[in-house]
Amino acid sequence: MRALVGFLPLLIAGCATPQPVMSPLPTASVTAKVETTPVATMEDAADDPAIWRNAADSAASLVIGTDKRAGIHVYDLAGKQISFTPSPRLNNVDLRDMGGNSGVIVAASDRQDLANAAIALFRLDTVARKLLPLASIPVGKGEAYGMCLWRRASDKALFGFVVLKDGRIDQVAIDTSGAVPTGKVVRSMKLGTQSEGCVVDDRTGILYVAEEDVGLWKFDAAPDGPVTAIQLAKADGNEIVMDAEGVAIAPMGADGGYVIVSSQGDNAYAVYKLPEVSYVGRFRIGDGVVDGVQETDGIELMLGDFGPQFPSGLFVVQDGDNRPETQNFKLVSWADIAAALGLGQN
Repeated sequence: MRALVGFLPLLIAGCATPQPVMSPLPTASVTAKVETTPVATMEDAADDPAIWRNAADSAASLVIGTDKRAGIHVYDLAGKQISFTPSPRLNNVDLRDMGGNSGVIVAASDRQDLANAAIALFRLDTVARKLLPLASIPVGKGEAYGMCLWRRASDKALFGFVVLKDGRIDQVAIDTSGAVPTGKVVRSMKLGTQSEGCVVDDRTGILYVAEEDVGLWKFDAAPDGPVTAIQLAKADGNEIVMDAEGVAIAPMGADGGYVIVSSQGDNAYAVYKLPEVSYVGRFRIGDGVVDGVQETDGIELMLGDFGPQFPSGLFVVQDGDNRPETQNFKLVSWADIAAALGLGQN
């Protein structure tokens, strides 16, 4: 959800809007290297990114971003829009490279019917650099909001997690072996209030979910695992200022690395060390070659070489206030974030 952050003294019914709560904790600053072409629709439109890394030519990797009022975009690492696939109400997006005939599967939470959640599936044509619609998988009653994928390490089975707006999380087993992918709900979990951002660590089978006004939780991603959530961090105005939004991970080694949460309420990002999920610091994206970032919804992070501007990894965020243009996505070097916070590289 886009927070209503007002830095100008707007007067409504004779009362000034309250200033945003800012965390008292030290917050580092980095800048983005690249910004994408703004989305075509106005107001709160751009939402969530995903990253495909081209192993043969890392500089030719792609960023996929949703416009929840119009469809889904494919951008190159210079921020140029390469292609666009219309779809009325896609919200969050994730992808996995399944190899073989299945190729790169892209999944998005589909809110076209607000009463009935669905997953929209696409295949990324990595040569033409466009998305090919594959299927719509019904999930159940409720409004689809968050979306993340998990490819289980033991057998490479694919699962989708759809976070509904009321905090229910439906796990869907996805079969991509046929000409038209299919899926079925295998279990449901529940958080107490509105939730959205999620990510699964493919190495450990841990699902991380952000409950907007509460904080960060984890679940066992296994379909036969317990459905009890364990709280990891609170949106109490310190590490995270509500809303807690997008979630991303930087996997290092067998179970190490970092998990990052968008602290939308004060335009920042909280970083936690894995596997213990201990707080290590915060950062913001300020003005630089391109403008800074505010009110971030979706985030994505992938480690690896993405060319000279992103030598050790790529962090992509939605910019909720890109005025005077419409919203877009900003691309940040993981090396810059790690240096600003003094993070380990492995």
